[in-house]
Amino acid sequence: MSLELAYTLLGDRDKPMLVMSSALGASRAMWAAQEPLSAHFCLLLYDYRGLGASPAPPGPYSVEDLGNDVVALIDGLGVASVAFCGVSLGGMVGLWVAAHHPARVTRLVAMGALSRPQPASRYTERAAAVRAAGIEPLAAGVAARWFTERFVAEHPATIRGYAAQLVGMSAEGYASCCEAVAACDLRTDIHRIDARTLIIAGAEDPFVPAASAVMFSASFRDASVAVVADAAHLVNVEQPGIVNRLVLEHLTEDDGGTP
Repeated sequence: MSLELAYTLLGDRDKPMLVMSSALGASRAMWAAQEPLSAHFCLLLYDYRGLGASPAPPGPYSVEDLGNDVVALIDGLGVASVAFCGVSLGGMVGLWVAAHHPARVTRLVAMGALSRPQPASRYTERAAAVRAAGIEPLAAGVAARWFTERFVAEHPATIRGYAAQLVGMSAEGYASCCEAVAACDLRTDIHRIDARTLIIAGAEDPFVPAASAVMFSASFRDASVAVVADAAHLVNVEQPGIVNRLVLEHLTEDDGGTP
C-alpha cells in the first residue's frame, strides 16, 4: 500500500523530470550538490517511507513497497515518464521501477547499487540492533563508512551532519528499510530493463566494489559503467562535479543536446 511521501521539486516543471532516490539512512538533503542539474531537469527529491520527513508505517518494508511508493508519487504529480537516478537503496528502487514499470523510466542511473546486496545478514543484524538500542549507537560509524578516509578527515562537519540525520529518523522506519535491502533480489529483473542505464561506482566503495559494479553492468541490455576515483559509497557527495557531468551526459546523449 502506497502512502504520501515528503518531497521537493527543484527546477521548471516544464523540463523533463529526474527522480533522485536516496541512500539507506539518508534524507533527500543528500542531493544538495546535484541542485545544478535543475537547470536542465525538474528534480524530484523525496524521502522513503520510514525515513526523513515521510511517514513510518509498521514494517517490514520491501523494495517493491518503496518502488510502488515513488510510482504513486509520480502519478500524483501527473507525470507519465521520468529519468531515474538513485544511490545505494535508491539505485535498487530505480532498478525495480525500471523493470516493473518500463514505460515510466526513460533513462536510469544507479550508483553504489547491485541487484542483490550481500551479505544480507549485515542489514538484518543492523535492523535488530536498531530495534534493540536505537539508531544513535550506530550513527557515527554508519555515516563514516559512506565516505573515503580522506573525506572523513577533511569534512568532519559533513560526517556529523549525516550522523545527526540518521539519529533524527524513525528507528522502526530505518530498521524496516534495512530489511528491504536484506530481502532485495533483482537478479531476474535486470533483463526486463529497457532503459539505457549508467552504473556509477566509487573506486573505494566498501559496500559495492568497483569490480562488482563492472560485472553487474554486463547483466543489462544497454548499460555503461563509470568508476569514479577518490570516492566511496556516496559518490555524488564526494565527487559532485564528476557525477553531475556523468549524469547530464548520460541523460542527454543522442538527444541533440541538453533539454
